[in-house]
Amino acid sequence: MRVLLLSVAIALLGTAFGDEIPTEENVLVLGKSNFDGVVSTTEFILVEFYAPWCGHCKSLAPEYAKAATRLAEEESPIKLAKVDATQEQDLAENYGVRGYPTLKFFRNGSPIDYSGGRQADDIVNWLKKKTGPPAVEVTSVEQAKELIAANPVIVIGFFPDKSSVKASTFLSIASAVDDQVFAIVQDEKIIKDLEVEAEDVVLFKNFEEPRVKYEGETFDEDSFKTWVFVQSMPTIVEFSHETASKIFGGQIKYHLLLFLSKKNGDFDKYVEELKPVAKNYRDKIMSVAIDTDEDDHQRILEFFGMKKEEVPSARLIALEQDMAKYKPATDELSANAVEEFVQSFFAGTLKQHLLSEDLPSDWSEKPVKVLVATNFDEVVFDSNKRVLVEFYAPWCGHCKQLVPIYDKLGEHFEKDDDVVIAKIDATANELEHTKITSFPTIKLYTKDNQVRDYNGERTLAALTKFVETDGEGAEPVPSVSEYEEEEEAPARDEL
Repeated sequence: MRVLLLSVAIALLGTAFGDEIPTEENVLVLGKSNFDGVVSTTEFILVEFYAPWCGHCKSLAPEYAKAATRLAEEESPIKLAKVDATQEQDLAENYGVRGYPTLKFFRNGSPIDYSGGRQADDIVNWLKKKTGPPAVEVTSVEQAKELIAANPVIVIGFFPDKSSVKASTFLSIASAVDDQVFAIVQDEKIIKDLEVEAEDVVLFKNFEEPRVKYEGETFDEDSFKTWVFVQSMPTIVEFSHETASKIFGGQIKYHLLLFLSKKNGDFDKYVEELKPVAKNYRDKIMSVAIDTDEDDHQRILEFFGMKKEEVPSARLIALEQDMAKYKPATDELSANAVEEFVQSFFAGTLKQHLLSEDLPSDWSEKPVKVLVATNFDEVVFDSNKRVLVEFYAPWCGHCKQLVPIYDKLGEHFEKDDDVVIAKIDATANELEHTKITSFPTIKLYTKDNQVRDYNGERTLAALTKFVETDGEGAEPVPSVSEYEEEEEAPARDEL
């Protein structure tokens, strides 16, 4: 019967627009011919712009379909749709699509960016928040129990007086947190039957501790939002496409990363033992377990300059310190060793771990000199030289295209004692004073240690003039913070 109702609803929607709208697993398939008509006449619709070859899109597809089906079964006015952006390039360009998947939520035709998670529950919760009240009004014990059973995580405020300061703050925060379900109970009998007290706020979940009461010293927005985020996540979160956005987008900006192999039994051996340590520090640092057997996770190992032989081991990363990395003195993963590592970080006694390749014996023999982290300062900050440096990534297509031009540039200046043309693999070598976020990045270091960015054409003539004029026309900058080149470094959730 339910399937029949879904089919009727979809058919009626199609009739409203003249021709039946194609659907796949309750997701509307839109293109140039029907996009404007559907979006402008549907009160609430979430649209995914995807590419068929995109790995993240493939991971999202079953969750997206699950969310669409759940909303349809509930007879919700919210619809889900998708657009193949590789086939509908004009549509994608009109809505500023720059990567995949990009999700846009339309309310009566007006779009905003989707900012929720990528699991079905996250999608549904985010949409309901955008289209309904910030907190569900609970009017019976049975309703409360049903809500708790139906949601992996739900935050319930117990406020007989909905106009109290704490209740008002609760509702304000509930409207600002898109990826969790909130509810409010006013009836004092229900409050008593659920074994809580007036003014309590309790987070219920279907894993680990089933109910956690908020016991912070203050009930302000920052403290409460952080508490909700921390308690809604497992003590040690397993990294995946689905959890990445929550890990990197959450309130906790320090992450303890545990590199483990499921095939070798590392998860069984270490995760439970390390949970007490993770729990002690979870308000400050998020513990994340990464299965190094997954092909998709090899880039994370590369980002930390790690080899598979180093697994199992731990690293720490500070997102708001330009993704600064820290390495423990030992690869031992006992509870004591990991706790000592975390304590040293917060005590400020750990030195940032910077990647560096070994210096090749022939680094200076070719016209383009090879730099690594250990010889960078010595070569680049030589007050007798003008040094042009290309920061490249081995996988970067634009960098590969530049190679023959840059080699000719090196040959052009090879006999000029005042000039050095150099390059450095910025994915394998890190500098404390210079952070690179896109490739290729080209910088000229003058004799008086000014740093000038090159943003011109990547031609031999243009690069030659830039060097010969000491970067004339370029603004000197003290350091790198952000670039807008064509190939960016991997986003955090793509590492």
